[in-house]
Amino acid sequence: MAGHSKWANIQHRKGRQDEKRGAAFSKIAKEITVAAKLGGGDPGFNPRLRVAVDKGKAINMPKDKIDTAIKKGTGELEGVDYVEARYEGYGIGGAAVMVDCLTDNKTRTVAEVRHAFSKYGGNMGTDGCVAFQFKHCGQLLFAPGTDEAKLMDAAIEAGAEDVITNEDGSIEVLTAPTDFIVVKDALEAGDFAPEFAEVTMKPEGETALAGDDAARMQKLLDVLESLDDVQAIYTTATMDE
Repeated sequence: MAGHSKWANIQHRKGRQDEKRGAAFSKIAKEITVAAKLGGGDPGFNPRLRVAVDKGKAINMPKDKIDTAIKKGTGELEGVDYVEARYEGYGIGGAAVMVDCLTDNKTRTVAEVRHAFSKYGGNMGTDGCVAFQFKHCGQLLFAPGTDEAKLMDAAIEAGAEDVITNEDGSIEVLTAPTDFIVVKDALEAGDFAPEFAEVTMKPEGETALAGDDAARMQKLLDVLESLDDVQAIYTTATMDE
């Protein structure tokens, strides 16, 4: 971990997301709508929808907003037709950045993302320029002090791919994206409640930033995250508090 706390970084990111709850509702509603459109409106038979709904519930998104987003996806209510887009580039210190978007106007979205990169010290690259630095997987993070041996046994039995104990004492359970819900449900049934759980693009390495570089990188990430069409941002950057 090169002296960086995985736990602190994750908690910091969660805190920033909670501060922007109104915007988060809008972004999650988009994801719910697209997931329902692609895989149907029943979370029990649509893993992507289940993940999106769980994400909404985790930040106390009202049930009526969740239901409305599902109905827009299934066509029961009129809604906007969103498409998925991913943009890649480099931030401060060469840190890799991937930006996932849902948009009804790709021309607008790519212009906004490119502008944010160029204005705040980054550089938007070509498709695939940094994707190889990330692994698509399910990630569940457990607090320092969790019983490592028991969690490892339960995770492996549930079908997890790997269990990693970080230097700060937090424990990560990694799964194949398709196994995420099954493993999460099994661990929660065994009284292992993750503090953070999502299907993500996990960086294979880290770019450590501190001081002014860390502040500049955080500004770039904040500006990208503030764009209406941006759903998720993944980066190799780690920043000291």
